[in-house]
Amino acid sequence: MSEGSPFSCVLDARARLGESPVWSVAEQVLYWVDIKGRTLNRFDPATGANKAMAMPEDIGSVALVEGGGFIAAMRSGLFLVDTDGRVRERLAANPEDPAVSRFNDGRTDPAGRFLVGTIDEPKAGGQAHLYRFDERGLVPLVGGLLTSNGLAFSPDSTWLYHSDTPAFTIYRQRYDIETGTFSDREEWVRLTPTEDDRGRPDGAAVDIEGCYWTALYEGGRIQRYSPQGELLAEFPVPARCPTMVAFGGADLKTLFVTSARDGRPDDELAHLPQSGGIFAMRVSVPGLPEPLFRRPVP
Repeated sequence: MSEGSPFSCVLDARARLGESPVWSVAEQVLYWVDIKGRTLNRFDPATGANKAMAMPEDIGSVALVEGGGFIAAMRSGLFLVDTDGRVRERLAANPEDPAVSRFNDGRTDPAGRFLVGTIDEPKAGGQAHLYRFDERGLVPLVGGLLTSNGLAFSPDSTWLYHSDTPAFTIYRQRYDIETGTFSDREEWVRLTPTEDDRGRPDGAAVDIEGCYWTALYEGGRIQRYSPQGELLAEFPVPARCPTMVAFGGADLKTLFVTSARDGRPDDELAHLPQSGGIFAMRVSVPGLPEPLFRRPVP
């Protein structure tokens, strides 16, 4: 799986469950989280230095905040976290049962709202949701999910992409950037698992051509889809469980990938020892800068 991969390991982080890579254009660094390791990390590709900031609970995703700091989606709610990793304020509680649910993949829309989903950890009844957080509070948008994932927006903000990982499905919906609402979702891409390949869509990002890049958890590769849902290319990663992609670098032409090693079998880790690391490759089409979260005015 790792032979011939265009990705190189830029940080051998050994993360239990690396996720939510977010490139800061202002700082030229990559922020990312280790969900189960309960850390928010600042990785500087120029120096190779990584600063890990301990979090009080499982942290599913982060987004950069206008004026500095982060909005962090943790197990029990959404929090404001400062640049040094100190939790400053809870913005919203998890409306689900934190014993079996936590916040997962999240992303700021181009208008500054934070969209974030949850994960139904027992995978028993599709109890997870996708939510929007803005001046109206935390509003449920989509229900009946197992693992809300893959949030991304088309370059013109007219499409919202969203996946349910255990369902092997990526959806899209017409998005109204003025109101933060969208039309009924449509099945956009469905992957077919096999006995040898259980790769399923995890975190994602969109490039300036409107193509959707998704990490395939347990699939060991990254896929790129056209705006019409046609598979254009796929790239092997030196880890069985890549989790999310993000565009970074001065020209936004470096594709970073987080990965996981928690719970993986010993023989797999012997073959893919950098599992849990951050990988990177150069691409020809740049991504889009991440929008900043705008804190709602009461």
